[in-house]
Order: sequence, then C-alpha cells, then structure tokens
Amino acid sequence: MKKLFHLTEEGVAELKAELENLINSRSDVAERIKTAREFGDLSENAEYQVARQEQEKNEARIAELEHIIANVDIIKSTGAAGKVRLGSRVTLEGNGNTKEFQVVGTVEADPLEGKISDESPIGQALMGKKLGEEVAIKTPAETLTYKIASIG
Repeated sequence: MKKLFHLTEEGVAELKAELENLINSRSDVAERIKTAREFGDLSENAEYQVARQEQEKNEARIAELEHIIANVDIIKSTGAAGKVRLGSRVTLEGNGNTKEFQVVGTVEADPLEGKISDESPIGQALMGKKLGEEVAIKTPAETLTYKIASIG
C-alpha cells in the first residue's frame, strides 16, 4: 500500500521548485566531477570525492522529491470549517499569549513558520477540535491550556 503525503498546494509548489533546481544543478555537479577527475589519482582526490558525494546527495533528494510528488494528497482549503483538520489555520489564546498555527502533513511541517504536523503533539491536540474549545498542550515542562479563538 502506497503512503500518501498530505501537502497544501503551496507545499507542492515548493517541492516542485526544489526538484527543478536540483535537476538543473545536475550539469554543474557533473562538470565539477569531470574537472576533479583531471587532477589525477581518484583514490586520493578530495575534490573528486566531495563532488561525487554532492552528486549522490542530489540524486537521493531528487528521487525522494519525485516519490513524494507522485504520491501527494493535496489538502483542500478548509475555509471556515467548524473543526480543525489538515490545512486549518488555528489561532489559540491563553496564558497571556496568542499563537497561530497551520496544521499540515509531516513533509510540509516547519514550526518556525507556524506550520505544525498533524502528527505532532500540538497537531494531535488540535485535530477535530471546534471553535471555542479548550486544548491542553503538553510540553516537557508543563501542560498549557489554550482556547481556540479562530479556525480558518
């Protein structure tokens, strides 16, 4: 059974752009390998080894991105749905703080950008909750309670 990767349309566009950049960089890496080969003995040629490692890393990432894009399930815009689900933008209020998150799939998660995975502790606590409900979020130090102020 194939694993589906849940991504927003923006997330898919970002992955496609990254894939295109990596594919376009193939010729540059091949040129570095060719130049490094000309330096002589490959077993002691650090520049050749580095270029080959970069090529392997790029090819692995290209294969990974192609797999993700081929098995993507696009998260539909939720609009003003009454429950938190994949793609929802949620505003939490409590403890004198206001926090905003977007619930996304694991591939697209980036906590520094406010995108949290549906499989993360915060994402799991939010999934299925309704506007106005209280949510307990467990951190290593304590459990904080927030109220869902908006879902978009």
